[in-house]
Amino acid sequence: MYGRESIALQREVHAVQIPEGTPLTLPQGHIVTLFQSLGGNFTVTTERGNMVRIAGDDADALGKEPPSLGNLESGNDAETIEKNAWEVMRTVFDPEIPVNIVDLGLVYHCGVTPDAEGGHAVHVIMTLTAPGCGMGPILQQDVELGIRNLPGVTRVNVEVVFDPPWSREMMSEVAKLQLGMF
Repeated sequence: MYGRESIALQREVHAVQIPEGTPLTLPQGHIVTLFQSLGGNFTVTTERGNMVRIAGDDADALGKEPPSLGNLESGNDAETIEKNAWEVMRTVFDPEIPVNIVDLGLVYHCGVTPDAEGGHAVHVIMTLTAPGCGMGPILQQDVELGIRNLPGVTRVNVEVVFDPPWSREMMSEVAKLQLGMF
């Protein structure tokens, strides 16, 4: 969802300032304008005009339903876990860009290997659109937490690299169409 809707917060809520990544708390009753609701998180602008991200777990503060991931395959084998990991990463969005990190070309690798604990370890190599992006740790955490919650996953390592550096050529055709870059 991409649009503009003014909402009075129904309770105090923790948020993250965009693009710095600085945590902050917004009080109950604060008026925010919904900018983007993609991947289960909400990008809003505050009364002061600051852009912040509110986690999907706090959807009730906005009077919204929490997100659900309904299109995952069942199974604990490595192939299914890898497919589901890619699906999870397709739900992670840069809060300023209405395109998921997979279509943006930020994910370079996702590998699944057997883990000594009996499940599977998932290793992701990704980058950011800019090395100094304050939201980088937040996006990395979104990927890690999303994959960690998959059945059969016992360990997750999300590595952020800057070589090769990200460029617009890494975006999928879908992303370029969404952003009008043709």
